[in-house]
Amino acid sequence: MTRHRISRAAALPILALGLVACDATPPPVGMVRGAELFETCAPCHGDAGLGDVDIAAPAIAGLPQWYIQSQLQGFQAGWRGKHADDLAGLRMRPMAVSLNREGDIESVAQYVASLEPTFPPSTLHGNAGAGAALYEQVCVACHGAAGRGDEILHAPPIVQLPDWYLLQELEDYRRGARGVNPADTWGITMRANTLVMTDQAMADVIAYVQTLR
Repeated sequence: MTRHRISRAAALPILALGLVACDATPPPVGMVRGAELFETCAPCHGDAGLGDVDIAAPAIAGLPQWYIQSQLQGFQAGWRGKHADDLAGLRMRPMAVSLNREGDIESVAQYVASLEPTFPPSTLHGNAGAGAALYEQVCVACHGAAGRGDEILHAPPIVQLPDWYLLQELEDYRRGARGVNPADTWGITMRANTLVMTDQAMADVIAYVQTLR
């Protein structure tokens, strides 16, 4: 019986394919699971996480993983999305509660953080000059001079958030739709800051935040 041999030259492509296969490591399980879970988020936040102002769904693409995780945990715990005046939060909370398997929150947060961040266009018309002074007095200690936030202080990068969403959340804090639950330590701090802000002051400080982009 004749034995067929593979020549050295013919074997090289096969060897190369084998090496490529070995190097083609699969993506992290968290990202794979996160992409699957994000399919339930996309109807509101969009496939690219760019949000939808018509249904008060903010752009979330590229927000830090720690921030996404903390907010989803807040919705699950009930210190977000339970107040009757927080309509957007009431819609969001059931989605967060559905992330009930171990690692779900971390996975979807990792996926959202991997999306290309955007800087949504401005829609409000405040006085950025007046807002700058207020920002220095009230906001900079937590959110930073560039509005990039601080994980230790649980302060999000507000420079990435839509201006209409920032206004919506400031108003929610001021009227008690957010930041009143004793478990929401950082929200309580945030609410205290909004209690001294008028409608015009909110518009002004948000206008200033837009200039930080």
